[in-house]
Amino acid sequence: MAAAAVVAEMPEPWPEVDLVEREQRRELLLTGPALEERVRAAGGRLPPRVFSLPLLHSLEVCGCASLREPGPGLARGLPRLRSLVLRGNALGPTLSPELGPLPALRVLDLSGNALEELPPGSGLGPADPPALPQLQSLNLSANRLRALPAELARCAPRLQTLNVARNCLRALPSELFALQLLSELGAADNELQELSPAVAGLSALKTLDLANNQLSEIPGELADCPKLKEINFKGNKLKDKRLEKMVNGCQPKSILEYLRVGGRGKGRGKTDGSEKEESRRKKRERKQKKESGDGEEEEVEEVNKLLIKILHVSDSPISVTVKVNPMVKDVRPYIVCAVVKGMNLRPGNALKRFLSMQTKLHEDICEKRTAATIATHDLKLIKGPLVYGARSPQDLKIIPLGRKEIKAKDLVRQLQLEAEEQRKQKKRQNVSGLHRYLHLLDGKENYPCLVDADDMVISFPPITNSEKTKIKTTTSDLFLEVTSATSLQICKDIMDSLILKMAELNKFTLENKEEQSLSDTEADSVSGPFNLKSNQNAEKDGNSSLIVEQVRVVDMEGNLKVLYPSKTDLDITASHITIIR
Repeated sequence: MAAAAVVAEMPEPWPEVDLVEREQRRELLLTGPALEERVRAAGGRLPPRVFSLPLLHSLEVCGCASLREPGPGLARGLPRLRSLVLRGNALGPTLSPELGPLPALRVLDLSGNALEELPPGSGLGPADPPALPQLQSLNLSANRLRALPAELARCAPRLQTLNVARNCLRALPSELFALQLLSELGAADNELQELSPAVAGLSALKTLDLANNQLSEIPGELADCPKLKEINFKGNKLKDKRLEKMVNGCQPKSILEYLRVGGRGKGRGKTDGSEKEESRRKKRERKQKKESGDGEEEEVEEVNKLLIKILHVSDSPISVTVKVNPMVKDVRPYIVCAVVKGMNLRPGNALKRFLSMQTKLHEDICEKRTAATIATHDLKLIKGPLVYGARSPQDLKIIPLGRKEIKAKDLVRQLQLEAEEQRKQKKRQNVSGLHRYLHLLDGKENYPCLVDADDMVISFPPITNSEKTKIKTTTSDLFLEVTSATSLQICKDIMDSLILKMAELNKFTLENKEEQSLSDTEADSVSGPFNLKSNQNAEKDGNSSLIVEQVRVVDMEGNLKVLYPSKTDLDITASHITIIR
C-alpha cells in the first residue's frame, strides 16, 4: 500500500520541458491528447517547471480543454518571452493571476478560450508602468468577453494588431482610440451598437472589420483616418439605407468619400471640381519648371530612384490565384502572395546576395520563422491555380531543396537525427539550417503546404520549398509567399519588406557590374542554359525597376480573402522609392 501511495504522488512526466531544459531551447510547444490528462493532474494549470525556463522566447499551449489558467510565476519566470500562444484552451472567466508584466512579449494569442472579462488584477497586467510595453499583436477572438479593459491602451501602448472578433462586446472603450500604432482592428461578430467618433484618433489604422454587429450609424470621423483603406461593415442594419447598400457592394474609397462629405453625396461635385483645379495647378507648375530648367534635374533625380510598378489583376493576362482549403485554418491560417518580375540574378554574386537577404529577413522581422516564413519560387516552374491547405505528415510528399522526394514525417525525422548528430559533432546546443525550425511543427496533426495544379507540393512552411520551383541564376520572374500562424498584417508587412529589399538588390546589381557568374555550388542551383536576353536588355536600358503583379487569395468557393498588393500595401514614404500604381 505504501509503495502504491508513493507511485500515486509522483508528478506527471513532462518530456517536452525536460528537452527544453536540457538543450536550453528557446521554444516550447505543448499540445496533443496526452496534455489533457497531465494538465488536469496539475490542477488545471501548467506545471511550475515551465516557469523556470528564463531563456524561453516562445511558449505555445493549444487545444487543452482542461487548462483553466496558466498558473502563477509566468511573468516572474519568463522575462524574455516574446510569443505566448494559449489558443483553444479553457481559460476563464478571467486570468488569475494576471499575465504581466512581460517586458519582451510581442505576440499574445488567447483566442478560442472562455474569457468573459479582463479586470485589473485578473487580466493582462498593470497599466502603469505598462505590463506589455513591446506587445504588437493581441488576439482575443472567439471568447465570451462582454467588455474590453479601459486600460488596454496604456497596458500595451505599441499594439499594432488587435483581434476581438466573435465575442459579446457591446462597445469599444474610447481609450482604445489612443493607440497611435494600431493598424489592424478586427471586431466582427460582436454586439457593438456604436462606433465612437474618437476612432479618428487611430492615425495608423489601415484595416477595420466591424461586420455582423448591431451598428445603426457609421461616424463621418472615420474618413479622417489618413491610412484607412480596408473596411468591412457588412451585416449591420444602418439607418442610412444608401450607405447600407454601399457597404455591401462598393469599394472602401467610395464609402469613405461618402462619409467625408456628410452622406447623401453632399459636396461631391465640389470635390470633383477641386480635384480638377489641383490637377491644373500641378500641370502649370511642371510647365514652369521645365521652362526654367529645373525639370531636367527632377528627371535625373527620378531615374536614380528605386522604381516599383504595380500591375493590377485586371491588367494581367495570366494572373495567379491561390485557393485556401479550410483545413489549414487551425494549422497556419494566414498567407499573402505576389508575383515579382524583372529580377536580375545572373551577374556575379547576385543570387547569393538574394538568398542571404532572405535568410536575414527570416532571422530579423520573421523572428526566426516564429512570426512568419518567406518562400520564393521560379514563376515559370509553377502551374496554377495553387491550393494552400494542410495534409497529414504521412500524406504530404515533397522534393525538399537539395534532397530526393520524401514524406513529411520522414523528412522531419531525418532532420531531427541530423540535428542530434550536429550537436554531438560540434559539442554545442544550437543547430543550424532547417534544423532550427523543427520545433515549430511539434504536436501538429497536419502540416501546412502549398500545392500546384499537378498536385505537387511546392512549399512546406515553415521548413522548406520544393526543388521543383527553386530559384536559379536564370530566374527573372518570381512567385513570393509569406505564411504565418499569427497575423495577416504580419504577412503583409514582411512582404512589403521583401519586395523593397528585392528592388534595392536589383539596383545594386545594375550599378555594380560583375563579370564572374555565381557558381553552381554557391547558387545551389541546377545546371541549365542562361536566359541572357532579358537580363542583357535590362542592363542595356539601365533599368532596375520591378513589376509587382497582384495575387488573389480566395476560399474554395472563389470568394476573395486577400488581395496583395492592395492600395494600403507597399505604402512606402521613403524618398528614394517611387511606387507606380
